[in-house]
Amino acid sequence: MPALCRTCFHQYDQGARCPACGSPRVMSHPELFELSIAHMDCDAFYASVEKRDNPALRDKPVIIGGGRRGVVSTACYIARIKGVRSAMPMFQALKLCPEAEVVRGRMDVYVSVSRQIRALMEELTPAIEPLSLDEAFLDLTGTEKLHHAPPAVMLARLVNRMESEIGISGSIGLSHNKFLAKVASDLDKPRGFSVIGKAETDDFLRDRPVSLIWGVGAVTRESLEKAGIRTFADLLRWDRQDLHARFGSMGDRLWHLARGQDRRRVSSQEPVKGISNETTFHDDTADADLLDGHLWRMAEKVSDRAKAKQIAGRVVTLKLKTAKFKIVTRRQSLRDPTQLADRIYRIARDLMSSVNEGPYRLLGVGISDLIPQDDADRTPDLLDPDAAKRTEAERATDKIREKFGHDAIKKGRSLR
Repeated sequence: MPALCRTCFHQYDQGARCPACGSPRVMSHPELFELSIAHMDCDAFYASVEKRDNPALRDKPVIIGGGRRGVVSTACYIARIKGVRSAMPMFQALKLCPEAEVVRGRMDVYVSVSRQIRALMEELTPAIEPLSLDEAFLDLTGTEKLHHAPPAVMLARLVNRMESEIGISGSIGLSHNKFLAKVASDLDKPRGFSVIGKAETDDFLRDRPVSLIWGVGAVTRESLEKAGIRTFADLLRWDRQDLHARFGSMGDRLWHLARGQDRRRVSSQEPVKGISNETTFHDDTADADLLDGHLWRMAEKVSDRAKAKQIAGRVVTLKLKTAKFKIVTRRQSLRDPTQLADRIYRIARDLMSSVNEGPYRLLGVGISDLIPQDDADRTPDLLDPDAAKRTEAERATDKIREKFGHDAIKKGRSLR
């Protein structure tokens, strides 16, 4: 059976240790050198960056997020062992892991590190489809002649270079389509490399829960369970037309994924349709101050990403999910597109004031209908004479953060 040493990249027949260097970090699979669709996912990305930049944190549980009234953005694996999860209220996370070091996020640094990782991926293939700052699909089909090595070898080299040159570890999923590659990358984190071959697809999926499907959240899962669908085997018992009649276009997608079929290509040309940020609360809340604080932080994150991509949006969207799992969305189209956190926040706040269906379990903010930033935030708001001053202050804040770091200056509102 084909085998690969993940330390020295020696290719050989199956064995417990590498015959070339003796490393136990080996992997083997019948289709190891035949597959070319991959998903790379950094391991606890934000926390890993903080540990890299502050060695004193290396062996400690680290939580990225705000103060005690904030929420967890992400947590390192040491903290996750204690039960800490993303979007968990900070006070609860600290009850589970009181010894944790809480670090405020530095989005500008994370964006910079993400670009370094992207540069390494671009040396392997131009077919890269980023999903976020810390994960992407790669298609290495036809690159073996260029690199004189199969895709599996090049992917092993990629994550080794990420660790040695950038100080960030990642996990690889390798398969014959995007759906299974993403599933594989979650099988053995951190520092994992998992393979799902064509021949084993049916057996691999059959007894797995449908929640494995990307995009199947609590609401969809509840709908599927009402139809008696909990596993892929349950899905396989449904006729394609019946699934479509019951679940619409999602039903057709489920029919294909139940059979491990995914014809989507890895597309580096996919345009960015929108930028958003959302969080799910561990406990439903109607606390106005808490919600307002989250609203501002989300507007800031959306703004930071828009500025990093040098784009702006013509539409601001507010998304809410009630305690009864009802999704509520409100949108406002803008005459003058924006990338400013202040404007995004104020519009989203106004949209939220028109909704009274709390308590809420999820809150999200986003912008869409994107354009280049050159045409954004040009027209002064005659109904808001202080808007120009706030815009000037935000631009000055951006310059300070660019020079001294994201936490160099904050609004008091963000500490709620």
